[in-house]
Amino acid sequence: MKTSTPFPGTLRPLLLALIAAWTPLSQAENSDPALPEVVVKESQSVSEKNKLPTTTESITAAKAADTVNAMNVEDTLKYMPSVLVRKRFIGDTQAPMSTRTTGINASARSLIYADGTLLSALIANNNGNGSPRWFLVAPEEIERIDVLYGPFAAQYPGNSYGAVTDITTRMPDHFEASVKANTAFQDFSQYGTSNTYRSQEFAATLGNRSGDWSWWFSANHLDGYSQPVTYVTASTVPAGSIGGYATQDKNGKNIFVLGANGLTHTVQDNAKLKLAYDFSPTLTATYTLGYWQNRADSHGQSYLSNAAGATVYPSGLASNSTDQEQWIQSLAVRSKTQGVFDWEAIASNFYTAKDSTRTSTGTYPAAQTGGSGTIADASGTGWSTLDLKGVWRPDGVKGAHIVSFGGHYDQYKLVSPTYLTSNWVSGSNGALSTDSRGKTETSAVWAQDVWRLAPDWKATLGGRYEWWRAFGGYNYAVASGGINQPEVRNSGFSPKLSVAWAPGDLWQFTGSFGKALRFPTVGELYQNVLGSDGIYRQPNPNLKPERVLSSELAIERALDKGKLRLSLFQEEVSDALISQTSTLGTVVSSFTQNVDKTRQRGVEFVVQKDDVLIRGLEINGSVTYVDARILANSSFVSSTTTSVGKRTPYVPEWRATLVGTYRPDDKWAYTLAGRYSGRLYSTVDNSDINTHTYQGFDGFMVFDARVRYKIDKHWSTAVGIDNLTNKNYFLFHPFPERTLFAELKYDF
Repeated sequence: MKTSTPFPGTLRPLLLALIAAWTPLSQAENSDPALPEVVVKESQSVSEKNKLPTTTESITAAKAADTVNAMNVEDTLKYMPSVLVRKRFIGDTQAPMSTRTTGINASARSLIYADGTLLSALIANNNGNGSPRWFLVAPEEIERIDVLYGPFAAQYPGNSYGAVTDITTRMPDHFEASVKANTAFQDFSQYGTSNTYRSQEFAATLGNRSGDWSWWFSANHLDGYSQPVTYVTASTVPAGSIGGYATQDKNGKNIFVLGANGLTHTVQDNAKLKLAYDFSPTLTATYTLGYWQNRADSHGQSYLSNAAGATVYPSGLASNSTDQEQWIQSLAVRSKTQGVFDWEAIASNFYTAKDSTRTSTGTYPAAQTGGSGTIADASGTGWSTLDLKGVWRPDGVKGAHIVSFGGHYDQYKLVSPTYLTSNWVSGSNGALSTDSRGKTETSAVWAQDVWRLAPDWKATLGGRYEWWRAFGGYNYAVASGGINQPEVRNSGFSPKLSVAWAPGDLWQFTGSFGKALRFPTVGELYQNVLGSDGIYRQPNPNLKPERVLSSELAIERALDKGKLRLSLFQEEVSDALISQTSTLGTVVSSFTQNVDKTRQRGVEFVVQKDDVLIRGLEINGSVTYVDARILANSSFVSSTTTSVGKRTPYVPEWRATLVGTYRPDDKWAYTLAGRYSGRLYSTVDNSDINTHTYQGFDGFMVFDARVRYKIDKHWSTAVGIDNLTNKNYFLFHPFPERTLFAELKYDF
């Protein structure tokens, strides 16, 4: 039996760099007994503003501009501790976020907000239509992004047990405008595909404040091309053809790669308008309207030919086109007296005006231009939310008690019929092939008291009670006809407790405990669909909610211009909802089951320091170790193996990041960064032994670089490279290879 080493070889460079950074930090601390100098923050984090006990890591817009090659808003999370956004290519609309205890196919185990408006698509829990709607936020409107780890804040639902990402956008206090152009080139070579894929983005912003009114408008246009997203495989090369590439599948069986699918051209447009009105210096209303459209076309490529050199097309090659239009709007009213009582109300609605995916089912080459196919239509899918919150400070902002409380309501609606068509390119809907419909809704009340026990002791006590139901479930298939699924109800209480001790200005110790309930999504319960990623997703209307017990001990040490944090954490999940994949012929299927109990426990170390060794050198780094295990699983039956004691799927043992940025003056910023993740298992019995293959999950270590130059107070430019060493790796899909970025921006 192979045992893991405490420090994998590919992780050692990052660990050594962290140690090297730590050495001068500790020497500096020991040699200077004075207290750290005060560092002025650009703005408060969500945790600071709301007095939340949750461990939080943040990145500001200014820091992201210096350090991250970003075409989309999710790129700014690239170096956050224990976070991975599974983004397969520039313009990918299926980019879920994984955290230190949750995997890359579990989108409903974390929450994404923008100014309190939900961007997480709790329609499903997958890496397809359940992925967050990142694209409804433009990178240029960001003020800061905060990541809150764990389910320790009562104001968030149980989906927060992985993490909460809260994007704070900004409003202008004077006239401002900007235009920006980005371009990227990816050189990709794998199997029989070798090409350069270009993407470009154009962005503009405009905003102003006049008296009590302020407004902001942003627009983005993205045009991008991707590497292959999937491959066509078979156990043999078809008779009469030559070519293909011999390899092994994730279970170690011999296969041939016969072609590529998912070579995608995507064109996206995003526009957003924000209007704010100050009724008084302490009461503001903000209305936000966002629109996004996407047109994506993908095709396949054969790796086969005959003896005469003509292309031979294997079965399994497919083309598809996706046409999407989505709207989001929200209305927020907030008071900000900082007196005895404040309140806020936020209502939001996300609506899918159009979501049509046309997919060929015929054989290539004829299928490239027409012929039989399917039309999957998710138009009408969406959700609405309402949040009410009050804050009571009986003794003022520095009093012994700060009590917050609130109510929540949400409803999610799934509409997902699939029709047959005689012409997948332009034909109308034919016979109904499958249909999936249903709704879920949740009502909740919550309360939290931040209690100052003593000058250096603070306790945060909270609780959340939720009522959930799934209803209107309906499934149709040609073979079985229509089935009306029964209504399902559940409810429960989730207590929270956190105690913090700050013995002086340098140290803080925080112990937190929280229970969370993560109810099944409407997609997990009811949706059966063949996604644009080629994966057929099967529902299970009998799923139970996940019941989570989480705890964390966080130790923080302030440094001169920096900080250290060590977190010990544990998470136990009963009835864990784990998605599995299997392949039958050329069809990849995904299904979800309740696993009796999993446990994820580990340690996370984070360091941030300015002026390391020399003035202007900033170091940010993190290392995370997780022992993730299945403790009980009565649903898995095998005569040859077991799932008990095996690693929890999709959670790596090790993760690490290291970012070094040198700013010799206020014009230049040079950044070199590294990202590491250990291998993943995708099966409950860990039988997927081969990682470097399509549907496998590699460990990887990639390096990025960026140089930014502020030409003057208006112009700035940047160039960068992601995956500097051209690492070739799979996370089920083949991931981008070396990519060159260039950026030019003008601020008025």
